[in-house]
Amino acid sequence: MSKILLTGGGTAGHVTPNIALLPSLKEQGFEIKYIGSYDGIEKKLIEEQGIEYVGISSGKLRRYMSAKNFTDPFRVIKGYGEAKKFIKEYKPDILFSKGGFVSVPVVLAAKKYKIPIIIHESDMTPGLANKISIPYAVKICHNFPETAKYLPEGKSVLTGSPIRRELLSGNKISGLNICNFSANKPVIMVVGGSLGAAAINSIIRESLDELLKTYQIVHLCGNGKIDSSLDNIAGYKQFEYVKGDLKDLFAMSDIVVSRAGANAICEIQALKKPSILIPLSAKASRGDQILNAKSFKNQGFSEVIEEENLTKELLLDTINKVYNNKNKYIDAINNSQSSCAVDIIMSVINDTINF
Repeated sequence: MSKILLTGGGTAGHVTPNIALLPSLKEQGFEIKYIGSYDGIEKKLIEEQGIEYVGISSGKLRRYMSAKNFTDPFRVIKGYGEAKKFIKEYKPDILFSKGGFVSVPVVLAAKKYKIPIIIHESDMTPGLANKISIPYAVKICHNFPETAKYLPEGKSVLTGSPIRRELLSGNKISGLNICNFSANKPVIMVVGGSLGAAAINSIIRESLDELLKTYQIVHLCGNGKIDSSLDNIAGYKQFEYVKGDLKDLFAMSDIVVSRAGANAICEIQALKKPSILIPLSAKASRGDQILNAKSFKNQGFSEVIEEENLTKELLLDTINKVYNNKNKYIDAINNSQSSCAVDIIMSVINDTINF
């Protein structure tokens, strides 16, 4: 039985692709363990899958000045020691890393013990954690064709982003029942990411009176971001975070308003949902979501609103445009080249182990 060690964390986007691989890994008889941070979102998500989870110390890799920049390196060094100890005992055949700051000490520890490392990069350009880790990888799987030019020659493999199987099996009626929605009125799903998106949450709530004249809205607003004063408004249902029922909420939704994290938009694409993408601004990020969103707009899958330009009027106009022309966006998705990322990644994993 081959042993695989998975790592990645910090946000759900660094965990859900790993979760998408679990059914295939189990079917092929892999022994699976996961390393993440002590108490990050990845711990809860992985333990719910019945996978043994090991927590290590971690420090965030920041591009800005912070007092924690002076203390976090010591947390990373501690995490490196903890990862080394675990890897020495577990002796995995391969490490699959989805990135995020917790992955760096794990990758370095795996390299020390000559464990083959595969990295997955979802965004158009590699994030800081993956930039540090890429020199130690034997293969780098990636989501966008444009990413190959940022990767070492001979190491890149265009795979797409793995999608959780269960998302493809949603039931529209179940979704409507969960939200107590009518089948006679279109539904907008609003997704701000696992950590929520204050700008999106705010503009949606500001626009509710107008939106609810035409649409029903299911709003995934992030941990601690529910506005209880809006709980009893007909046609509006809010959740912090949705797990098992997410497939049904997607199934009932006609269009999606979302951030432009790579994993989120690939799920939207796989489910063939027209979308309005509101990427995280360059002021608050390295700009990867802006590049992701532009790629989807250029392919005809989505419309894009930059956060700096986000107004109630522009949001309403764009939602109406996308809903009224939804078949055009669906046709573009149907005509795109799509691949089964899980199958390709599993081939890369098996080929690497058997090399």
